[in-house]
Amino acid sequence: MSLNKKVKKNLVFDIVVVGAGPTGIAFACGFAETNIRVAIVDKLPREVVANPKIDGREIALTHHSVKILKKLDVWRHISSQSISEIKEARVLDGSSKYFLNFNHQEIRKENLGYLIPNHVIRENLYKRLRKLPNITLINKAECVSVDVNKQYASIMLSNGKKIKASLIVAADSRFSKVRSKMGISVFSRNFNKDMIVCRMEHEKPHENIAYEFFRYNQTQASLPYIKNQSSIVTTATKDFSSNLMKMSDKKFNQEMQNSFNNFFGKMKLIGKRYSYPMITTYTKKFVSHRFAVVGDAAVGMHPVTAHGFNLGLKGLEILINEIKTAIKNKTDIGLTTVLQNYQFKLHRVAAPIYLATNGIVNLYTSTIFPAKLTRQFILRLVNTVKPVKRAFLSVLE
Repeated sequence: MSLNKKVKKNLVFDIVVVGAGPTGIAFACGFAETNIRVAIVDKLPREVVANPKIDGREIALTHHSVKILKKLDVWRHISSQSISEIKEARVLDGSSKYFLNFNHQEIRKENLGYLIPNHVIRENLYKRLRKLPNITLINKAECVSVDVNKQYASIMLSNGKKIKASLIVAADSRFSKVRSKMGISVFSRNFNKDMIVCRMEHEKPHENIAYEFFRYNQTQASLPYIKNQSSIVTTATKDFSSNLMKMSDKKFNQEMQNSFNNFFGKMKLIGKRYSYPMITTYTKKFVSHRFAVVGDAAVGMHPVTAHGFNLGLKGLEILINEIKTAIKNKTDIGLTTVLQNYQFKLHRVAAPIYLATNGIVNLYTSTIFPAKLTRQFILRLVNTVKPVKRAFLSVLE
């Protein structure tokens, strides 16, 4: 991997990726062992990209996502001590003891998926990236302006350098600045809530089962990690979330124990608490001439179904395949006709998941009586009608 201190003022690449997050780096790694020259631009110093801080988020990976990480030659480098299996997933409504259950046996695999800390994934993606000679990391630089014409696209950077490329790919979060500079808007939904994530140790074993407890005024989720630890995700109003963040560790432990109705017995916070605003986004178009969005810049998911990063990996897999097909056919990779194939395929995958997730959140946080009846009906419908349940399970394979 090349570093920006070695590059000239005016640079020419085949693809420039804006954003050195996990999706951006994974996308670049997809061109290992090719002659495609890729630049990654990020405002953070290289040291920060290489050694990402713990951010509290644990990523639930589907089997298909693991397959993609294996193809990128990243999975084998992740320590098994950082990976936990998810055997089952259960959804509970309010105080009802009835739950919707998803079991690994239903998809005929050893588990439903895996849980890995976000910073561990990012760290190992970077380790793979640094071994690739056709990838250049341009750090401590931001995109100031974007210009696209028939022949090429160009980006002016804050460090005075100018990059020319056949294709620009935005991977700079759901609040993508580059996407905005291209004049592409998004459908946005602000839930006016915050998500608090943390790691907790608990008295009773989780038995590798993930839980989603819809409490109407707040949602509690637990993702099983190693030993008797779980990633705890609490989604609540901003006022209550603010209170949770300010609580002493002792009071917070008791609050979580009460919120889970003593389900896990005594609970103890491990490390810090982290808070994130609940805003979902769906980009109105994923491509334009010589430009594409991937990851959260394309679709920013609600975390309730834990499919944000999985969808990002699926999207970059589609785009990488379309680009490689175009190169094989000696076609310009920046042409709208090439990129529209990616848009069509990603929209077909992303739209149902995005709409269903937002619909679930709306339904299961509503306190009106008809919604409560509907919730119980849906849980039983999905549990008992095999084609419906199969549709939900298909995203895990």
